[in-house]
Amino acid sequence: MARIKQLSKNLINQIAAGEVIERPASVVKELVENSVDAGAKRISIEITNECRNIRIADNGCGIHPDDILLAFTKHATSKIQNNEDLFNIHTLGFRGEALASIISISRLTCTTRTADFETGTKVKCENSEVTQTETGCAVGTIMDIRDLFYNIPARLKFLKSASTEFSYIQDLVQSIALVNPDISFELKREGKTVLKTNGLGDLKKTIKDIFNTEVADSLKEVLKTDKLAGMKISGYVSTPDFTRSSKKNYYMFINGRSVKCPVFQKAIDTAYKTLIASGKYPFVVLNLEIPPSDVDVNVHPTKKEVRYKNTNMVFNFIFTAIQGGLANYTEPTLNQAMPTPAYNAQEREKVIDFNQAKTTQNQDIYFDKSNDSMYISDRMAEKITNDIMPSPQVTQPKLIAQTYQTPPEPEENIIGQYKNTYILIEKEEGLEIVDQHIAEERFIYEKLKSEKNIVSQLLFVSDVLTVTSEEIEILKENIDKFEKFGYEIEFLKDNELIFRKVPQLIAKVNPKEILSDILENIEGNIDGLEEKILITTACKASVKAGQKLSIWQMQEIIKRWRTTKMPYTCPHGRPISKILPHKQIASFFQRQS
Repeated sequence: MARIKQLSKNLINQIAAGEVIERPASVVKELVENSVDAGAKRISIEITNECRNIRIADNGCGIHPDDILLAFTKHATSKIQNNEDLFNIHTLGFRGEALASIISISRLTCTTRTADFETGTKVKCENSEVTQTETGCAVGTIMDIRDLFYNIPARLKFLKSASTEFSYIQDLVQSIALVNPDISFELKREGKTVLKTNGLGDLKKTIKDIFNTEVADSLKEVLKTDKLAGMKISGYVSTPDFTRSSKKNYYMFINGRSVKCPVFQKAIDTAYKTLIASGKYPFVVLNLEIPPSDVDVNVHPTKKEVRYKNTNMVFNFIFTAIQGGLANYTEPTLNQAMPTPAYNAQEREKVIDFNQAKTTQNQDIYFDKSNDSMYISDRMAEKITNDIMPSPQVTQPKLIAQTYQTPPEPEENIIGQYKNTYILIEKEEGLEIVDQHIAEERFIYEKLKSEKNIVSQLLFVSDVLTVTSEEIEILKENIDKFEKFGYEIEFLKDNELIFRKVPQLIAKVNPKEILSDILENIEGNIDGLEEKILITTACKASVKAGQKLSIWQMQEIIKRWRTTKMPYTCPHGRPISKILPHKQIASFFQRQS
């Protein structure tokens, strides 16, 4: 084996760059975050030469001429000063690695000036060697990177196509722009503007700038504050009838930092679980503000992963905030405000220490050492929402009933039925088509969920139902969940049972059909069994597709559906209604209006 020797400064920086600078988007991330930390209100990003040339200009505070050489050395930063600062981080960058890594794998020119000086400073860097000269320039900083990875052919070889690499850059800039709506961003590729935001501080307008009007019009605002915990969450989530086929549009931020957070993601998924179909996902832009001492962002060099001091409390806070944003509440009357769920001291103690997760044998929450991440199961998510959060089945309906007085609604202008399945309603904006079955299913689902005691119907005659031994065990272990929703089951033999009671709403439904649907939905997974019982009950109790209804019956279905908190989809995730705009109909018949 060769003798040990000290590596050169440039080689050390190149090795470190492998962690920090993975691709061109990594360079953009580090430099744009520096611009944000510098207080810039305008940031311009220009990409050329197949994403190997990057120019980023901002109007931030600039770099002091006496600090400029130090800025390009490893572990030099203005953002933390001592050990304590590492647990009280208020900036996006703090590790002091980015600039030193970038100059080891590119040719960089930095032009910068602070407001205290009439002239600026120009620095040229190549192979980690830095030279400094005086120059004239505006207040702010321009970072001009040329020939990225010119001296690392292996890294250059593994880059994807220029279009793919630019898509990573565009996604990154979009994400940073969404959490900084008060900053104007402009992204250019080969001289052509691809993205531009107004920087007016209005998040919804920024979303419209980046995406389109359809996305912006499908959003509900989320805003919740817990002063005791020092937490606040703000942003927008899409209504359940506006979905995407992947989680690409989950824009999650912690204190303005884009993160990959399983706790945050699980809270979103749980909130939408009974609102959207399987395989569909919402559009989400949410920023969670939390005391820096309660979250660790120094987990990985990319700073994308985080750990929380109180995991359960964070999950519950995000989950209830999304639910509140989606809920179809009526307006408060006479200065009455909607009650805000509060944590008491006992609830606050029900938290899981992240460090404890490293050694726990609990499979519901575990720490994966291979990627240094924490994961929680569906079972744990349900436990958190049921055990820690004030129970929606008991408290929320009562509070809403006390707080709100809904004025009488005018009768719907119902035209009739189509195919004895869809209710047609004439609206000011157009023709509304409502699926009668799932509209009533949504109402019954929410009604059953809110009732403390569900009325049961005694069955004098019930078919003997045959099930497998595995299904018998599941039913016996979860008999309390069935009883909660009005079912009483009697076990006759090893694999036979009968229903003694069923919810009054479905007294006329064949018990065999009910049990078959519940067992079919379980499919070997008993997580969320209570929810599956509830959904099956609501489905069986609802008016069926193909059933002819009178105008009065249709009025009742629509009136009750309008009162639901989540009127967008049924518990299975199917959309309930569709409006054909009057303009669209008129246009088809070539009418002006």
